[in-house]
Amino acid sequence: MDSGVIVVTNPTVNVRLTSPNHYSEVLRRFNRGTTIAQLKGNLEMIVGASASCMELELYSTSDKFLLKMDNNDALLGSYPVDDDCRIHVVDKSGGGTVEFADVSKVEKFELSDEAYSNRTDSVRSLMKKQRVGRFNEEEVAKKKAELAAQREEQKAAADAISVGNRCKVQVPGQPERLGTVMYVGTTDFKPGFWVGVKYDEPLGKNNGTVDGKQYFECENKYGAFVKPLNVIVGDFPEEDFDLDEM
Repeated sequence: MDSGVIVVTNPTVNVRLTSPNHYSEVLRRFNRGTTIAQLKGNLEMIVGASASCMELELYSTSDKFLLKMDNNDALLGSYPVDDDCRIHVVDKSGGGTVEFADVSKVEKFELSDEAYSNRTDSVRSLMKKQRVGRFNEEEVAKKKAELAAQREEQKAAADAISVGNRCKVQVPGQPERLGTVMYVGTTDFKPGFWVGVKYDEPLGKNNGTVDGKQYFECENKYGAFVKPLNVIVGDFPEEDFDLDEM
């Protein structure tokens, strides 16, 4: 009986493919009986380069350069290709390399604001002709007047509120809440006039501090800031929330 060892070579091999056209590796399985010419043809759809312009470089499993696979008639299996080896595809045509996918290397087209304003085929030009948005002077003036009137109304309402006043807060879409005025004036977190209120119940959003700045002091979740027009000052006695009452 023959005691010799018979080595059976796997007819296929798994290789890693890289190319300047791609940022990441691609894993593919090929038949060792495939010629290098046939291999290049299969690679066209993978790396986006023409087979006639390809140059194949073979690297070991540890990415050490071994040799160039430059014989189109040779079989893939005639080269020392093992599973997890890497075949690097070089596109000799010079086209489709990754540098064209890197927008940082593309010269940017820049147009000054003045030059853009002088163009007649731009969106800005069309908006001017149709008097849309900020190019409608009457509409812009109307909105400015409305905002100015709202600011004056909010200021007048704020002037009528004093720290220490008992109040009722009525915000559209929310239940009424009773509390005490703790702050009246402008803030850093939003423009306009605001009223800081300490609610009688933990129905607020803060403790009188917003974005690291303290406007007044109260327990957490008892404080809130509302617009002056949403605050009604009056004799609103604080409710006694006695949990032991029957």
